[in-house]
Amino acid sequence: MRPSPRLVAVLAVLPLALAACGGGGTSSTPAAPPSIADASADNRPVKAGGTLNVALNADPDALDPSSATTLVGREVFASMCEKLYDIDANSALVPQLASALPEVSEDGKDVTIKLREGVKFNDGTPFDAEAVKKSLDRHRTWEKSARQADLAAVSKVTVVDPATVKLTLTQAFTPLTAQLADRAGMIMSPKALDAEGDNFGANPVCVGPFKFVSRTSGSEIVLDKAPDYYDAAKVKLDKLVYKIIVDPNVRAANLKSGDVQVADQLATTTVKSVQSDPNLSVVSGGGLGYYGLTINTGNANGSTEEPGKVDTPLAKSPELREAFDLALDRDVINKTVYNGLYEPDCWPVPMNSPFRAADLQCAKRDIAKAKQLVQASGVPTPIPVTLTTPNDATNIRLAQVIQQMTKEAGFDVKVQTMEFVSALEQGKAGKFDTLLNGWSGRVDLDGNLTNLITSKGTNNYSGMSDPGIDDPIKQAAAESDQAKRTELYASAMKKAAEVRGVLYLYHNKYYLGTQKNVAGIQYFEDGLPRFVTAGFAA
Repeated sequence: MRPSPRLVAVLAVLPLALAACGGGGTSSTPAAPPSIADASADNRPVKAGGTLNVALNADPDALDPSSATTLVGREVFASMCEKLYDIDANSALVPQLASALPEVSEDGKDVTIKLREGVKFNDGTPFDAEAVKKSLDRHRTWEKSARQADLAAVSKVTVVDPATVKLTLTQAFTPLTAQLADRAGMIMSPKALDAEGDNFGANPVCVGPFKFVSRTSGSEIVLDKAPDYYDAAKVKLDKLVYKIIVDPNVRAANLKSGDVQVADQLATTTVKSVQSDPNLSVVSGGGLGYYGLTINTGNANGSTEEPGKVDTPLAKSPELREAFDLALDRDVINKTVYNGLYEPDCWPVPMNSPFRAADLQCAKRDIAKAKQLVQASGVPTPIPVTLTTPNDATNIRLAQVIQQMTKEAGFDVKVQTMEFVSALEQGKAGKFDTLLNGWSGRVDLDGNLTNLITSKGTNNYSGMSDPGIDDPIKQAAAESDQAKRTELYASAMKKAAEVRGVLYLYHNKYYLGTQKNVAGIQYFEDGLPRFVTAGFAA
């Protein structure tokens, strides 16, 4: 079996232009000022030893690769749960626990993956094809798994030999390698799975440069250097401690004081002050994802259930959703809430993505038309809307700006705050009217659409269900021609834009603050700081 032309063609277009920022679309504001460096350019030597304290902007959900859904959880996984594949500094897919890119049959339905040999899990258990099968089957079939949609095309996982697995697909699925470069490709210790079962997330064991030690909810997650890691000589730090610091000003203050040496997702309001500190540096990453406002249009009983009737003004009226959308000024939101450091947009595909069709444009704010639509709806004004938001200062500020903008069109937005993971749980359960939430993004656009806007998707909090969305996305996943995939995805996104279950606001860059004596961090477009080679400068 040889690498398929289907695979080679797709992988060739996946890298995104890391240097591109801002411009086009709705704004000419740069996504990152030129003074902010690329972390991968830091090649200073690192000395062995030490503890690195890293501030996270939220508490992750369960540290179980099968069920987890948060970006901060992915940040922690990056240090302790390796995947079959990963991305590099150019956003190209590369082997991680696999030893090579997949070999794909001509019909695209048989995918063979060769594995690294001589690898151990962090509990000393051998890593082999049986372990890979056990994890992939759990991702695919466990009722609590959020990976089912990621691997829906996989009908069977077969152990060929100890270093080879074969995935049998129901149809060709071009995004598979990209899916296996995220949580769907994380492989868990079979010994730990047998011991912990559904509670694996309380004591997770994978292959990684660091191993899980302890977690104090809302406070910290502690990892130690993993002695059984296959590339342990590359790992310099003795310990990683993730500290949960939700308030962005406190996070920046802790970085300045040295209580933490790294702070993730600096609020754009604190980037300048961190940059101006002679002892600190700021590096940028991310950009593959988006942030937006989800409107509950049909999530009556949970995102994975059949859509039902939602009795709110916005749910019942596409015209009111259009009016709400037209009342928003994405450029002003970027400037007033984010200091112009993000990239305003109304689509879930990055500006510089090879999947970005040329005709995906955004309408400007039109308050006059918004008022007309509100008046024509016949719904008495002010129209009540409840906006649920995570309880950090930046999201609350965003909610307040949306509240003021939409008030001009005749909406009365009440802001409801709650803890981040609780907000996601409410979203999945359909217990909301509108919700601020985002997605950290994937290199293959399928990862920004399937499971997020298709029927019964785990993260389809809006409850959208439309063949005009589902069918082209499914067709694109089975298609190897890049131009055809782009066309199909554009068709699905345009239909979703008519439904307006999600009002996309911007693509957010992530800003990582570090003490200047910290070196060796890798920070790519997925926004996940990698500490495998990190430490204190020698």
